[in-house]
Amino acid sequence: MQIAPAFKAPPRLLMGPGPSNTAAEVLSAMSQPVVGHLDPVFVKMMEELKTMLRAVFLTSNEMTFPISGTGSAGMEFCFVNLVEPGDEVIVGVNGVFGTRMVDVAERCGARVTKVESGWGNIITPQQISEALRQVSKPKLVAIVHAETSTGALTPVEEISKLTHDAGALLLLDTVTSLGGCPVRIDEWNVDAVYSGTQKCLSCPPGLAPVSLNARAMEVARRRRTTVQSWYLDVNLLASYWGQERVYHHTAPISMNYALHAALRLVLEEGLENRWRRHKQNHLALKSALGAIGLDIVSQEGHQLWQLNAVRVPQDVDEAGVRKRLLNDFNIEVGAGLGPLKGKIWRVGLMGETSTRENVRLFLSAFCQVLNECGRKTDVKAALAAVE
Repeated sequence: MQIAPAFKAPPRLLMGPGPSNTAAEVLSAMSQPVVGHLDPVFVKMMEELKTMLRAVFLTSNEMTFPISGTGSAGMEFCFVNLVEPGDEVIVGVNGVFGTRMVDVAERCGARVTKVESGWGNIITPQQISEALRQVSKPKLVAIVHAETSTGALTPVEEISKLTHDAGALLLLDTVTSLGGCPVRIDEWNVDAVYSGTQKCLSCPPGLAPVSLNARAMEVARRRRTTVQSWYLDVNLLASYWGQERVYHHTAPISMNYALHAALRLVLEEGLENRWRRHKQNHLALKSALGAIGLDIVSQEGHQLWQLNAVRVPQDVDEAGVRKRLLNDFNIEVGAGLGPLKGKIWRVGLMGETSTRENVRLFLSAFCQVLNECGRKTDVKAALAAVE
């Protein structure tokens, strides 16, 4: 057998739907010596992670920690702990990840009511209100805050009130929103939330920050049936991430180092400053796109700052443009999914990637590629609109 040469990753500018570029400090943290998952120094760091995650989620929830797995593991964690067979669950579906929530809930044995909006549009409070009236005993309402597949941001405050008035729990997906736009878990009265490390936190993928409030924890503790996943059972994980430190699984040590470093960078910048940076760079990109006759397809007034769904012009090879950007300029952008396949480019401005210089780099390369595809594009107008 011939041994493969050592792998060397190219220096990509990651401007797709995630992962985003990672700060040198985070990569450096991952190179530190590995210690045991019950080593006192690691246990101390676990407490610091919990404290920093509470600050980023804007919550005081005791049960706030990173699940060992990607954002989808965070989704499963919330559903398997809070949903039992026969429970009635309402799920907002306006993209890929609402669709995935339905799948996960049904695998838990839930009776799911889907509340659907066109891809690129938000889930409205009126839709949730109607669904709550149709369901006899709703257990949970689940909403994707920032739909990565479409670039739409669904406001949740009114949905939260409707949900709790009906006696249900509110579950929120913040995989793409956490660290990039306001996420206020306690103020919005969110019962359960999950996220991912690889988007606006600019940490490599591999952990899923989660938080359950006291109401959700009580539901998990008083279940009639055993949680279907041993690995994701919060009743067991609470003993590892709580004060007892009972062995549960071997945590991904180096990934937790990385998250520790990434959260420090978020808090050093300040949440308000970080949100403002994402907003300003989104507006700069949007202005430049307008200057060259392009637009963003997601619902006006509810467009994500960190994920821009750019409409593909007629007679332009969507996949060919992405291929040229990657091969000739080392810039990654994402393709559309589902009904938006071939119709949009998903341009990410997340975390470390969200800088004015990266907006300019993208526009220069993008305009050049479009011109070579036969669509006349004024790069000077695009760049002038960024200023």
